[in-house]
Formats: sequence, structure tokens, C-alpha cells
Amino acid sequence: MPSPFPGMNPYLQNSEIWSEFHSRMIVAIADALDDCLSRDYRVAVEKRVYLSEAGESILVGIPDISVTTTSNQNLETSFATVVQPVNIEIPIAQEVQERFLEIREVTTGMVITTIELLSPKNKRSGEGRIAYLQKRQKILTSTTHLVEIDLLRGGEPLPMIGQVSSDYRILISRSPQRPQAQLYAFNLRQPIPAFPIPLRTGEPEPLLELQPLLHYVYDRARLELAINYSLPCTPKLSIEDEAWLQSLTVL
Repeated sequence: MPSPFPGMNPYLQNSEIWSEFHSRMIVAIADALDDCLSRDYRVAVEKRVYLSEAGESILVGIPDISVTTTSNQNLETSFATVVQPVNIEIPIAQEVQERFLEIREVTTGMVITTIELLSPKNKRSGEGRIAYLQKRQKILTSTTHLVEIDLLRGGEPLPMIGQVSSDYRILISRSPQRPQAQLYAFNLRQPIPAFPIPLRTGEPEPLLELQPLLHYVYDRARLELAINYSLPCTPKLSIEDEAWLQSLTVL
């Protein structure tokens, strides 16, 4: 069955579901583009690898140590208690892999367009955001177009000037027009808009329709079996959006 929401499903942001949804959406987008691009191009699924920041804090165990002295009138003996180990935790950085797409020109291997589907780590402070911002800046100073898809309500939006407030956003940055770019800003109750994929200058730009792809992935992955719609969304919805969500009889 398709997702019960007209646009983005806010429950897909659940940390237990997002990774699978992200991976499946990346492949679904690649397949959709393969169907509409000429054989001058190929769509490659690439990955960015980095070490995530360690735990938020280092837990240091401080053992209870006391020195006691016993004495009596005949014999005085001093001794220290035996120090026993305590259990602590050591934060360990984890390898993170984030997948993205590159549309490459077949004859030259040149990357014409990079398509990013943002992950939660890209939108909060730490190594994930640092790694992504470095990659983003490298693209923005090159001749490669950038398509940046943000289907996450939480976290800090990526830097841009003139950004409007919205739950979700899709950025289209064509290299010849920088620093100008197009921003599709939309909210929870709106369908995900179709948007063009820039290619070589002068070529027609195919439209990518994410909404049917989301419904396809949701259905194929049987994500309705993994989501408990009786629980509140994370991040928390506004009062108005919560009321709207409760009005959806399909949940």
C-alpha cells in the first residue's frame, strides 16, 4: 500500500527506518533517471565515507576508594582496601557511509550533475555536516550542477541566502548561474514537487517526480509494517500539523 501522506511521510525520519528508506530512494531515483536520460549519460551510485563523532560525552568511572585504620590496645594495623575496577564506557567513532548519485557523461566520464539526498548527520553539528559541507563547497566551485534534496524536518538547514521557512526543500544549483539557484520549499501537507535535472547546457532537462517514487519505495519495502502510527512524530509536529495528521483516516 502507498504512504498515507500526500507528500513526505514524517515517520520515515525515524532513525530505525531512515537508513533503509534513504538507500532504497537513491536506487529508485537512479532507476527513474536511467529511464529518461539518453545513452550519452549514466547514473552512478557513489558513497561518501567518514568517521562519525564519538559519543556525546566520555563516561569516567571514579572508584570508591577509602583508607581505613583499625587499632587495638595490643596491636595497631594499617591497611588500604583493595581497589576494585568499575565498568566504564569508551566512545568509539563509527564509519558512516552516505550514498549519493552522479550523472556522468559517458564519453568523458565527467560528472555533469550530483544529486544528494540529505541524511540527519548532514543537518546537525559534527563530522557528518563537516564532511558534507566540504563536498558541497567543492561542487559549488566546479562546473558540476548540484541537486540537493532535503526531506528532513529536523536539524539545521544547509547554508543559503534568501531561504524561506519550510519543512522540506529541494535546491537546484546550475553551475553557469551561480551563485543564483532555485529552491523548491514545501511543507508536510503538500506533495513533493517535481523538479528538473540540469544536464549539459542547451539540453532538455528531464523532470524528476519524487512523490511516486516515495510511494513505490514505501510499498515495495512494506514500510507500513515497520511504522507505528500511534506514536508521535520525531521531531514533534506543530499543533496545527498534529491536528491535521490525526484527521487522516487512513492512519
